[in-house]
Amino acid sequence: MAYFNRRVDEQLLEWRDAPHHKPLLIRGARQVGKSSAVRKLGKTFKHYVEINLEKQASLQAFFTTDIDVKKTCSKISSAVGIPIIPGKTLLFIDEIQSCLPAIMSLRYFKEDYPELHVVAAGSLLEFALSEIPSFAVGRIRSLYMYPFSFDEFLKAQGLDMQLDAIRSASPQQPLDDVLHQMMIEQVRSFMLVGGMPEAVSAWVETHDYLACARVHSDIMETYLDDFGKYQERMSPELLRKVLRAVALQGGTKFVYNQADDEIRSAVVKRALRKLTQAGLIVPVEHTFADGLPLGAQVSDRGVKYLFLDTGLLLSWQSIPSTEVLLATDLELVNKGAMAEIFAGLELMKSSDCFQRSEMYYWYRHSKNANAEVDYLEVRKGVILPIEVKASTQGAMQSMYLFMRTKHLHAAVRTSLENFASYDHTDSQPAPDDSSPIRHIDVYPLYALGSMKQSWR
Repeated sequence: MAYFNRRVDEQLLEWRDAPHHKPLLIRGARQVGKSSAVRKLGKTFKHYVEINLEKQASLQAFFTTDIDVKKTCSKISSAVGIPIIPGKTLLFIDEIQSCLPAIMSLRYFKEDYPELHVVAAGSLLEFALSEIPSFAVGRIRSLYMYPFSFDEFLKAQGLDMQLDAIRSASPQQPLDDVLHQMMIEQVRSFMLVGGMPEAVSAWVETHDYLACARVHSDIMETYLDDFGKYQERMSPELLRKVLRAVALQGGTKFVYNQADDEIRSAVVKRALRKLTQAGLIVPVEHTFADGLPLGAQVSDRGVKYLFLDTGLLLSWQSIPSTEVLLATDLELVNKGAMAEIFAGLELMKSSDCFQRSEMYYWYRHSKNANAEVDYLEVRKGVILPIEVKASTQGAMQSMYLFMRTKHLHAAVRTSLENFASYDHTDSQPAPDDSSPIRHIDVYPLYALGSMKQSWR
């Protein structure tokens, strides 16, 4: 399978060149491209050593509780026949979750062999890490990987010039209408293909949605087969039901009894935690948003969950590609809350790779009317609400209420419309509000990743 450049490639080079690099642990769901990215990095070293502690289980004996990492590297070098030399060799320990002592040894690479470049990764890694509560705090650097973003999808197809045009556009300088329509069609394709590397590769090679759907089916079978490997063993059937419920409830507050009305909500919550650890679902937590950090004001009520990938989601729901390809713009963004899921995944993928992505939204219950803002981000130390809309006609009352309540004056609306901006005058501003003017920037769905990356 061909390798397509990823945003993490730059981050990996940054880590390689850092004068005081820590051992790097790459974290993410199965089959999002972790190993492939490391192998590409390995080509920039004179020597590259890769060991797989699941396939090469005998090598686990090199990792003990009283480990001497220099001696361990000497043994690994002898076993694979490749020299391990600080500054010239990249050592990649794959499927490290298979050996807890190997995970624990990473701290000693920092302490006793800091000049050597060491990367580790593994499937279902979060389960192993949960067994080590104080795992190497401050001695390991984590890098989080996700499926392809929309920007990466364009680059994989050789559409670099179109991507440059998106990045050059802004609410004050919209994209050319012809290119805008072209990008909407690319959004349709990306929703169907998704960002799993194997599916993207199949699309680039064949432009056949059925070929991509077959890849999705294989990946989902792998994920479902993994259920039996989860620690704190749970019924695979329950996990399947809960995952199906997430797929059906995407973009809305999760209702526990819709997963299985005969199972206690506490059991469903544990299943949700397991699926989150496996990287198959992404929680979007409700926050009161009365200040920063947003995570300090979360409520465990009303959590939303996003399915890891739109391509996997649509295939698993057996939604025919024609329903997406032939849908009007309004039908497209409303299909299974797909626009909100797409937007949330793009915001997650454009986060800092070296920090765990945390996602939030806001809602308020009222006797007369409920209010909800789809996503909350932080830009330059200020909360930025983001509302996903079907068209220019979508009501924005929840957004305006939130901005009035929190004394905010900037927000983002995203949909399939072109870049734009406008000002809204609040008719009921608070007495201590500095201005009744609310400025709204409009970003098309396909530009959310570029928007967020431009903040850094």
